[in-house]
Amino acid sequence: MAEITHVSPLAPSDFPDIPIVDGVAFATAEAGVKYAGRKDVMLAQCAPGTTISGVFTKSATRSASVLDCQEKIGISSDAGAAIIVNAGNANAFTGKNGVTATKSVTHAVAVCLDVPEERVFSSSTGVIGEPLPHQRITEKLEELKANLSAASIRDAAEAIRTTDTFAKGAKCTFETNGKTVNIAGIAKGSGMIAPDMATMLVYIFTDAKISHSDLQSVVSDLNAETFNAITVDSDTSTSDTLLVAATGASNVEVTSETEEFRQALHSVMLQLAHLVVRDGEGATKFVEVRVTGAASKADARTHAMAIANSPLVKTAIAGEDPNWGRIVMAIGKSGAAADRDLLSIRFGDILVAENGWVSPDYKEDDGARYMQRQNIQISVDLGLAEAQDTVWTCDLTHGYITINADYRS
Repeated sequence: MAEITHVSPLAPSDFPDIPIVDGVAFATAEAGVKYAGRKDVMLAQCAPGTTISGVFTKSATRSASVLDCQEKIGISSDAGAAIIVNAGNANAFTGKNGVTATKSVTHAVAVCLDVPEERVFSSSTGVIGEPLPHQRITEKLEELKANLSAASIRDAAEAIRTTDTFAKGAKCTFETNGKTVNIAGIAKGSGMIAPDMATMLVYIFTDAKISHSDLQSVVSDLNAETFNAITVDSDTSTSDTLLVAATGASNVEVTSETEEFRQALHSVMLQLAHLVVRDGEGATKFVEVRVTGAASKADARTHAMAIANSPLVKTAIAGEDPNWGRIVMAIGKSGAAADRDLLSIRFGDILVAENGWVSPDYKEDDGARYMQRQNIQISVDLGLAEAQDTVWTCDLTHGYITINADYRS
């Protein structure tokens, strides 16, 4: 893989000060799955009674780890649980070896931590098509077990990175009925980012107490507004996994209708989704694309993604060129309903085009100055109805080519 020698200019100043979530502990190790001299395996152990829900890539070439998680995610159990993740090898498109490797890892974790194997969830991320040297992971399990700590979530975020230039973490705390609930999450993702879901691994932990069905309902709903609303390069991964674990250790019961919980979980998921885009391979601009006036929300999403995924739009943004004609092109090709003569386009607060033509008040110099910003908003009003949607993306630079031209070397 290409060596990452710099941190994204869109990165936050530091990893957040994440509160401890009771009922979960983390450990990391150097297993040498792909990388040398760095932590590349993460283990999270969850207390008995933990509820785990998740969503996964819809790729037809899903990895063995994803398929295994999908089989287990609906199983109800009061036993403890574990999540084991390796970086550097996706364990995807590896035939029977992939299944054997996944089963070997989950079985070994189950034995090591004395939890049922159906409560061990594994993820792998990295190169596709290479056999996973799973024994390198299983040989580190006793070390991982000995080093489990509730305070090691940042180390966990570091260990799951591939081409990421920084570790990604997010938090939110809320109160309900006078009691405090903590939510903390980590993610990896930089390239091969597009729905469904958006190569991305996400692990979120809360001490709230919630049923599996309620948690699954909330996670599925919020995923559509967060991780399925981002794109870096329009390529959907074989390995995308989002797992949310609710330990119940706070003894605060919530449901899918508890608004404080929904808002807090949405905040953590959206923070992490935005961090993935801000670490897009080679990215120098964070871009919000907002479409209003659409005939339906689905149409709004289609138009927004057409703009966000257009190489011509993204390279214009990279070059700080306010080429609004490329946005018109993307809308026209999307296949969703649009009327040329009703369109309006804005860069931030700058009205660029309206009524099928450039705005008489628009000045190219204003657009060019706006494009020099790191955070850019493109707004399109279709003028058809009331539906709207928002997605997030980044620019497309030479850095993306540099990283991916020698990804396997």
